[in-house]
Amino acid sequence: MPTLKGKTLFITGASRGIGKAIALRAAADGANVVVAAKTVTPHPKLPGTIHTAAEEIEAAGGRALPVPVDVRFEDRIAAAAAQAAETFGGIDILVNNASAISLTGTLATPMKRFDLMFGVNVRGTYACSQVCIPYLRKSINPHILTISPPLAMDPKWFRNHCAYTMAKYGMSMCVLGMAEEFREAGIGVNALWPRTVIATAAVAMLGGAVDLSNCRKPEIVADAARAILTRDSRTCTGNFFIDEEVLAAEGITDFTPYAYEPGASLLPDLFLD
Repeated sequence: MPTLKGKTLFITGASRGIGKAIALRAAADGANVVVAAKTVTPHPKLPGTIHTAAEEIEAAGGRALPVPVDVRFEDRIAAAAAQAAETFGGIDILVNNASAISLTGTLATPMKRFDLMFGVNVRGTYACSQVCIPYLRKSINPHILTISPPLAMDPKWFRNHCAYTMAKYGMSMCVLGMAEEFREAGIGVNALWPRTVIATAAVAMLGGAVDLSNCRKPEIVADAARAILTRDSRTCTGNFFIDEEVLAAEGITDFTPYAYEPGASLLPDLFLD
C-alpha cells in the first residue's frame, strides 16, 4: 500500500481544523509535517497553536516543525520553506489549507474583511505554491493539494456571500491553472472539498449559523487527502475532488464513523449541488 512515510508536507493553517487533521493522518504514516500557521500563543476564541499541533503530530508518529507563518507575506513563507528544506531535506507536498471566511453580503462585508479573505485565500495559495514549487520539482512524487471547491458559475453561490465565493474560487483557479502549467514537470495539482459541512473552529465561530451536530469530523477530509497524496502525481492532476468520492474509490463507502453526532442529519457544504 502507498504511504506518506518519510514525505515532508508543508501545511498552511495546520494548527487546527482540517489542516491539523491532515497533518495527524500524515503523521500516522510517519511523515514530516511543517505546521505553517499564525497562532503561536493561545488564541482567546480558537483552540490550538503551532506548538500544540506539533506535539500531537509527534505523538501520532510523525516529525513536526512548527513555524509561525502568515501566508499573506511571501518573505515569511520563503523563510519557512527554507527552514523546512534544511530540517527535512526538501518538501514533497504542499497543502493550501489556510482560509478566511465571512458569509456576508456585499454591504455587510467591510473592505478589511474582503482584503483578509483575498490575502489569505487567493494570495496565500498563490504565494505558497510559488515558493514551494522549486522544492517540489526535486521530489519523486510532488503534490499540491488545495482545500477549495469545484468551479461553478452559478449565481446562487455568489448571491449571499459574493466576496467569500470569489476568494474560494480564486484558490480553485490556482488549481486549474497550475495543474496545466506544471503538468510536464510531474507536479500533481488538485483541489479537495467536503460533501458536507465539517465541524471546525471556523464553523463554530459563524455565530450559530451552523449546528455542529449536523456536520462531519475533519478526519473524513484528512483520509481523502491522504488517498490523493499517495497517488502518482503525473497521472493525478487537475482534479476537483470531493471527499466522499475519493474514499469510495478507495473502497470506503460507510461514512457514519465520520459523523460529529451519530444519526444526525448532515448539512451539504457550499458550492455543491
